[in-house]
Amino acid sequence: MRGRFDTLFGRLFGVLLLAIVLAHLLAFAWFHHYGPPPPPPPPAFSEDMNGVRPPMEPRFEKRPRPWFGGPLVPLTFQLISLIIAAWYGAKLLSRPIQRLSDAAERLSENLDSPPLEETGPREARQAAHTFNKMQQRIVEQVKQRSRMLGAVSHDLRTPLSRLKLRLEKIDDEKLQGQMRQDLDDMISMLDATLTYLHEQRTSEALQLMDVQALVESLIENAQDQGANVEASGHCAPLPVQPMALRSCLNNLMDNALRYAGQALITLEDHRERLIIRVIDRGPGIAADQREAVFEPFFRLEGSRNRNSGGVGLGMTIAREAAQRMGGQLTLEETPGGGLTAVICFPRS
Repeated sequence: MRGRFDTLFGRLFGVLLLAIVLAHLLAFAWFHHYGPPPPPPPPAFSEDMNGVRPPMEPRFEKRPRPWFGGPLVPLTFQLISLIIAAWYGAKLLSRPIQRLSDAAERLSENLDSPPLEETGPREARQAAHTFNKMQQRIVEQVKQRSRMLGAVSHDLRTPLSRLKLRLEKIDDEKLQGQMRQDLDDMISMLDATLTYLHEQRTSEALQLMDVQALVESLIENAQDQGANVEASGHCAPLPVQPMALRSCLNNLMDNALRYAGQALITLEDHRERLIIRVIDRGPGIAADQREAVFEPFFRLEGSRNRNSGGVGLGMTIAREAAQRMGGQLTLEETPGGGLTAVICFPRS
C-alpha cells in the first residue's frame, strides 16, 4: 500500500480524494443534523361522538436551523478544501522541478557543487539520481580532458623546442626568421588555447572584492613594464570572481595596448550596476564585426590581425569571464575614434 502512494501521481490523487471525501462527509453531516425545515402542523381533528379527541402521533422535530444553516457552509467548505488540495498538489508538482532547476544552476556555476538529494516521490528520486549521474559523468569528462590537455601540451612543446634549437643551424637568415616566426605562432596558439580551455573549466566562488583596488593594481603592474595605462573613477566593493575578473581586465587591457599603445580604464558606479570601460584610441572595429571578435580564433583583417600579435582568444576569454560573474561585455566605438570595451555588472 505504501508503494502506491510513493509516486507523485499517488500522492496527488490521494490528496484530492481526501479533500473530496471530507467535503462530502461534512455536507452529509450538516444536512442530516439540521435537516429540511419541519413540515406544517396537521389539521385539527374533531372530537368523536363520545367527545374524545384522538391521540396525536409523536413527532420528532429537527433542531432549528440557524441563519447560516443553508447550503452556504458546506459549499464553502468544499471550495476551501479543493483550493487547499489544488495548492498542495501544485506544490508537489513544482517542488521536484524547482530542485532540479536550482541544482542545474549550481552545476553551471560550479562543477564541484554537492549532488542533489535523492528524496521525495519516486519520480523525483529517479530524476535526482539521473541528474547526479550526469553531473558525475561531466566531472569525469572534464578531468579526463584536463589530463589529455596536459599530455598534449607536454608532447607538443618538446618537439617545438627541438625545432627552435635546430633552426640555429640554418644558414639562410631569411628562412630562419620565417621558420622562427611560424614556431613562435604555434607556441602562442598552443598557450592561448590551453589558457582558454583552463578558463572554461575553472570555477570560483563569488567574493566581495574591492574592484577599484584591483584595477589600480593591474595598472601599476602595467606601468612598471612601461605601458601607457591610466584609470579614473571610483566604485564600491562588488561580489565577483577575483581570478575571472583579473583575467577579463588583463585581456582587454592587453588588447588595447597591442593595437593602440595606450589604454584608459574608467569606473562608473551606480546603485543598480557597475560599469567598467577599457578605452583605446586605436583603429577600432567596424560595427558589423564587433560581435564576431568574441568567437574563438577569429581575427580581423587589416590593422587588428595576427601580425599585430594574438591568436584570437583574448576577447573570447574576457567575455566568458564576465558572463560567469553575471556581467555582460560589449564593444562600442570610442568618440573621436578607437574602441571601447564596456563591462556591466549588476548590483543585485
